[in-house]
Amino acid sequence: MRELRILKPIAKLEDVEALDAIVNPVKELVVGMLSKSKPLEDLLHGTPAGHPLHPALILVPAGAWLSATVLDLLPGNERAAQLLVGTGLLAAVPTVATGEADWSRLHIQQMRVGVVHAAANTTAIVLYTASWLARRRGNQGLGKLLALGGLGAIGFGGYLGGHLSYRQAAGANHAEHVPHRFPAGWQPLAPLAELPERTLTRRDVAGQPLLVHRDGDRVDVISNVCSHLSGPLNEGELSIDAEGDACVTCPWHQSTFALRTGEVVHGPATAPQPAFEARVTGDLVEVLLPNAG
Repeated sequence: MRELRILKPIAKLEDVEALDAIVNPVKELVVGMLSKSKPLEDLLHGTPAGHPLHPALILVPAGAWLSATVLDLLPGNERAAQLLVGTGLLAAVPTVATGEADWSRLHIQQMRVGVVHAAANTTAIVLYTASWLARRRGNQGLGKLLALGGLGAIGFGGYLGGHLSYRQAAGANHAEHVPHRFPAGWQPLAPLAELPERTLTRRDVAGQPLLVHRDGDRVDVISNVCSHLSGPLNEGELSIDAEGDACVTCPWHQSTFALRTGEVVHGPATAPQPAFEARVTGDLVEVLLPNAG
């Protein structure tokens, strides 16, 4: 079955350059605020949790508002429906915060869709706020009508969120494919003497780009494809953390990874880099990806 024609314009939002007039200043504002506290930014991205928080948090306001509409259809539930509308509004605060954080670290095509997604959800929040106020004043009919409008807005926003997540792969692990494409067993990487010391080097093995860092006889190897949005890590910045371990910061959206383990040091990435074992056999460095193949 072909995609419905009514949905095709949504995909074209990615290429609407007019949206950049909104995207660019809002991105600058959000990034400026997040840069003041890296731990807070990591928390909003979901780095400690291992995946983005925004998709999980949206369940609370959306669920509360949908439940309120169900109660609106049944007599005698006015107080409970109003409580659910208010619960959704309170839950929308952290949901919006996490969404804005994730949105500010996306590609421009994703951000164009994201800004329309945010506009739809903002419309829903405005309508549900008005609904709550109308109910408080005793105007149940207007409150229910406004809630229906809000539910429609949140539904459209949810569809755009699905487009972002599944069509455009925002928030997905962009290095997840590596273990499925890399062969099992030890693979030749390069002669040890050919690897420059304390420098980020790209090497391709079995068609997969790897990031290599040599320090004497120690060689650390991780996937060169950033798990956040596929940035080339070999073009990033090499640094040493407080414990003396080497790290790399992606040049695209500033995710930072430990070269020894591949784990995320700072977001927006939430998934670690595939980390390879390395050994020196004679003069040749060989690599192995556990559970690959």
